[in-house]
Amino acid sequence: MWETILQIFPYAIAYTVPLLIVALGALYCERSGVVNIGLEGLMIIGAFAGALTIYSLQNQYGTSVWTIYVGLVVAAIAGALFSLLHAFASINLQANQTISGTAINLMATAITVFLARNITGSGNIVLTVGLAKKNLSGLSNIPVIGSLFFTNSYATTWIVLLILIVLTYILYKTAFGLRLRACGEHPHAASAAGINVSKMRYVGVLTSGALAGLGGAIYLVTIAGEFNGSVAGIGFLALAALIFGQWKPLGILASTFFFGFATTIANVSQVIPSLATIPPLILKVFPYIVTLLALIIFSKSTQAPKAAGEPFDQGKR
Repeated sequence: MWETILQIFPYAIAYTVPLLIVALGALYCERSGVVNIGLEGLMIIGAFAGALTIYSLQNQYGTSVWTIYVGLVVAAIAGALFSLLHAFASINLQANQTISGTAINLMATAITVFLARNITGSGNIVLTVGLAKKNLSGLSNIPVIGSLFFTNSYATTWIVLLILIVLTYILYKTAFGLRLRACGEHPHAASAAGINVSKMRYVGVLTSGALAGLGGAIYLVTIAGEFNGSVAGIGFLALAALIFGQWKPLGILASTFFFGFATTIANVSQVIPSLATIPPLILKVFPYIVTLLALIIFSKSTQAPKAAGEPFDQGKR
């Protein structure tokens, strides 16, 4: 059993990391009062921008690791810029946020696949080299924990965990975080206190766009290895993890790890002897059944921001 866990764990962490960063983006967006179901599309935009950047740099400068980190930054910027469409529609035009998010998903897939086909002729952008796994010297020798967390890990894992800590501190320990949460709970009270609700919601949406774009690029360089117009539904699963985690950072961390571990077991079950005895259909549907059950269980005790999804009209009380 221990050997099986050691085999699965690095893959589970690798799958959890992009899911976690996207769910954190969704957290900031909904805490500001805007529902963003366009995370899948924003991830695709980030994956495309990252793939194109890394592909171009590696062709020109070789396979140095800095090309990958430049691609991650470009992906975050691209995701933030594309999320402006959702922000403008939801905040300025007061459009239905679900429809706006759906439009983002449809547009992102169509635009990126079209551009990729014109660039490469196949619709795929294949990276020469992805991000390599490394052992953290010293820490990897710690009994039990070292083998699980510090062996064969990606640098992006620690970057995302650092982002988690920073975003949690900002959300709960700063005046900015208090204002952001107020805009998602009682926007009219926040406005009466002098807070620019529209501005705070723009920040929330742009943050979700940047983190979703980054998540798409992390998925690209650690799991996929190429852009093909899909991010395996991680954006939609991130929304489920947000609800399962009750809109709290630590809850999201736990739920994304659970979903990541369950999905990894389903994906690698047939190549691990101890899991190959379980019918593959059961393992394949397990993560989705658990997701549905979790949503049903928590639907009555939800702690979602009260004003999430509701357009803000300063003239109404």
